[in-house]
Amino acid sequence: MAGADGDDSLYPIAVLIDELRNEDVQLRLNSIKKLSTIALALGVERTRTELLPFLTDTIYDEDEVLLALAEQLGNFTMLVGGPEYVHCLLPPLESLATVEETVVRDKAVESLRKISQEHSPVDLEVHFEPLVKRLASGDWFTSRTSACGLFSVCYPRVSSTVKTGNVLSNSLTCMRVHDTPMVRRAAASKLGEFAKVLELDYVKSDIIPLFTALASDEQDSVRLLAVEACVSIATLLPQEDLETLVMPTLRQAAEDKSWRVRYMVADKFSELQKAVGPEITKNDLVPAFQNLLKDCEAEVRAAAANKVKEFCENLPEDGRETIIMTHILPCVKELVSDTNQHVKSALASVIMGLSTILGKDNTIEHLLPLFLAQLKDECPEVRLNIISNLDCVNEVIGIRQLSQSLLPAIVELAEDAKWRVRLAIIEYMPLLAGQLGVEFFDEKLNSLCMAWLVDHVYAIREAATCNLMKLVEKFGAEWAQNTIVPKVLGMANDPNYLHRMTTLFCINALSEACGQEITTKHMLPVVLKMSNDQVANVRFNVAKCLQKIGPVLDNNALQTEVKPVLEKLAADQDMDVKYFAQEAISVLALA
Repeated sequence: MAGADGDDSLYPIAVLIDELRNEDVQLRLNSIKKLSTIALALGVERTRTELLPFLTDTIYDEDEVLLALAEQLGNFTMLVGGPEYVHCLLPPLESLATVEETVVRDKAVESLRKISQEHSPVDLEVHFEPLVKRLASGDWFTSRTSACGLFSVCYPRVSSTVKTGNVLSNSLTCMRVHDTPMVRRAAASKLGEFAKVLELDYVKSDIIPLFTALASDEQDSVRLLAVEACVSIATLLPQEDLETLVMPTLRQAAEDKSWRVRYMVADKFSELQKAVGPEITKNDLVPAFQNLLKDCEAEVRAAAANKVKEFCENLPEDGRETIIMTHILPCVKELVSDTNQHVKSALASVIMGLSTILGKDNTIEHLLPLFLAQLKDECPEVRLNIISNLDCVNEVIGIRQLSQSLLPAIVELAEDAKWRVRLAIIEYMPLLAGQLGVEFFDEKLNSLCMAWLVDHVYAIREAATCNLMKLVEKFGAEWAQNTIVPKVLGMANDPNYLHRMTTLFCINALSEACGQEITTKHMLPVVLKMSNDQVANVRFNVAKCLQKIGPVLDNNALQTEVKPVLEKLAADQDMDVKYFAQEAISVLALA
């Protein structure tokens, strides 16, 4: 390929060869990433006849380089001349699909699946199907695991003779119980996808026995992947076949000796529930779900707890409330005081959603005590998850009941020692304020919002500033002028310079919401006075603040009040103060 020394057009490929042979992995990787540029320089014909054979022959590199190559080749169709020649990409990708490193094989399979769609049906039979056959009957597990990912893209697009004669028989031979767990895992992970493209008769006669075998495999890593296939297979079968063909395997998986398999059942429970329908859910899945909520392993209980709301929502309406109150709620009550914080946290993220399903009376009687218990939980994550979902409960029971029951707990959390808990409360405050109304807010929560402005954690002070802006947008400028602005401006005289800076940050946030009159009359004089502050950090924040509020002010105030102060700051001894003052002058066009 590098024979004709005098030919300049061979230069790019010569560079590629040199870089691919270089000892430095990074150089080899860079050359692979430039493949499309090199292919463009060579043209489609020489890419097919020289570049691709060269790449196919040199696939023995570092995994990182092979991974980049597998990805590049998936986007090479136009560089080899379009769909008519796409089969030229198969040899290098076939080699990559047999390497030992899993991520490289997976990427090669991904690229093969992508370019399979660009083959015409004829080319697919002539070139792609034989490749799948070779991989499926390979001696090494690597090729067989890759084949498992290709059956579903090949089967629907070949003629009926090739379907049943080659693809189906090859796939079943490859996927059937194999000595190597890796192949069985690949089969289990791709079984549901393959079943979706098969005719129903073949699903019943061939896929179900294979599914049953994989779901009973000695390796739990195979059995748990069969659970995923169970969802796809159940959606394909008519209702009358589910009981005999799927349910025995599903019952077995829900009680599997390995917690990892039970975890997978819990994680996929909502999908399984939709796939099997309401009758089987009532008879089989309700008791199975109860068992998962009581499982001895915390990971399984957490996965099941996470699905409580979805599971209850998907129950048939005619018996939903009875099933929840009789079978699910007793388990939920136990989980509220679970020994594992991940379980409690998972439950707290969904439990509030039960209020919309159970209605006002049940929520007040049965759920509120649970919410209160979780709001007092020692684990901050549990408390955060309850706080962030309070609005669902308010919709059901109304603000009066909510404030009587939950407000004391919210106030307690607003002063929590853990700053992330305080932060979550702040972020929820505008929504809570809108629900409570201005009078209730001023009486119960206003002082909290002001206290956060002088919190020792910067993230809290910053969030408290944004919170004030949202409250002004909700309650209006007049409320701000009477309630918020005087307290904020009072902080300008605080001995702590951090609190003085918070005043400036609040003015930045509030100026637009409060409007020109309040900003000019009340806020601007305080900002201008602070330009004489002894701390340079405060002075340069004055310059930034004047730049921010400038567009709200009228031109007269800018020229007569703001400009002189900025010019004074532009001559400050501190470099940062000078810089921000000059920037403000140029942005506000005061020069």
